[in-house]
Amino acid sequence: MADISKAERRTGLVNGFAAYGMWGLVPLFWPLLKPAGAVEILAHRMVWSLVFVAVALVFVRRWAWAGELLRQPRRLALVAVAAAVITVNWGVYIWSVNAGHVVEASLGYFINPLVTIAMGVLLLKERLRSAQWAAVGIGVAAVAVLTVGYGQPPWISLVLACSFATYGLVKKKVNLGGIESLAAETAIQFLPALGYLLWLAGRGESGFLDHGAGHAALLASTGIVTAVPLVCFGAAAIRVPLSTLGLLQYLAPVFQFLCGILYFHEAMPTERWAGFALVWLALALLTWDALRTAHQGARALAAAPVPRPAAPVAETPASQV
Repeated sequence: MADISKAERRTGLVNGFAAYGMWGLVPLFWPLLKPAGAVEILAHRMVWSLVFVAVALVFVRRWAWAGELLRQPRRLALVAVAAAVITVNWGVYIWSVNAGHVVEASLGYFINPLVTIAMGVLLLKERLRSAQWAAVGIGVAAVAVLTVGYGQPPWISLVLACSFATYGLVKKKVNLGGIESLAAETAIQFLPALGYLLWLAGRGESGFLDHGAGHAALLASTGIVTAVPLVCFGAAAIRVPLSTLGLLQYLAPVFQFLCGILYFHEAMPTERWAGFALVWLALALLTWDALRTAHQGARALAAAPVPRPAAPVAETPASQV
C-alpha cells in the first residue's frame, strides 16, 4: 500500500472506525424492533438486505460477477454454505441481544480470532508460533473460567465465534467482494425468509404493519443496518494496512461489551471479569506477536539485496500488467 496517499489512508481509517463502530453499537438497534421476535427480525434482515444491495448494485452497474458465479457450481455451493452459517450467526446474535445477553455476545467476537487460529490448525494443518499456542491455551482457560462463572459453557459466545470463523473461512474460498458476497448470500436466504414472513402474515402474527409505520420502517431499515457497515469496511480494506484493520476489529466487541455493562446494566460477577481478563490477555499476546512478525518481515525485506536489472526486453503495455 506504499502508493496510497495520506489522504486516502485517512479516508480508510475513517471508514474503518465507522464500520467497526456501527457493528459495535448495533446492540442498541435490535431492541427497537420489539415486539417482533428474533426469527421475524432475522427474516426481515435477509429480505431487506437483498433489496438494499440490489439497488446499490444497479446504481454502480456491477453485475458481471453474478453470471460468473452461476457458471461455477462449486463456488455457488460455498456461497450457500456461507449463507447458512451467517444465518445462524445473525439469528443467535439478534436473539442474544434482545434476551439480555449482550456481554456474552460480545465475548463471541473477542474470542473469534482464537477460534479462527484453532480452525487453521485443525482444518488447514497450519503451524503456529509459540506465542499463538500460548494465546490459544489462555483462551481455553478463559472459556473454562467463564463456564464456572455462567454455570454452563458460554454457548452463545462459542456459537457466534465458531459460526463467524467458519463464515470467514468459506468467504476466503469464494473470493467475492463484500457487497457482491452479501448479495449472493441474501439471494439464497431471500425466498425462505420471504416465505416465513408471508406465513406469519397469513396467521395474523406479523408485526410489520400492526405497530405503525415507524415500526415497519425500522424493520425495513435492517437492510441498511446490515449493508452500510460492510460498504465502509470495503472502503477501509483497500486503503489501510491489514495490521491496522486487525487492530480496528477489536472496536466492535469493546463497544458491544460497554453497551452491555453501561447501557443494559448486565451483571459481571468476579468469575466473568476473570474470564474476560484472560481473553483480553490472549488477544494482547496475539496482537503483539502479529506486530512483531510484521516488523521482522519488513526488516528482512529491507535488508534483502536488490536484484540486478535484467537485460532489456520489449515494453509491456500497461493494460496487460
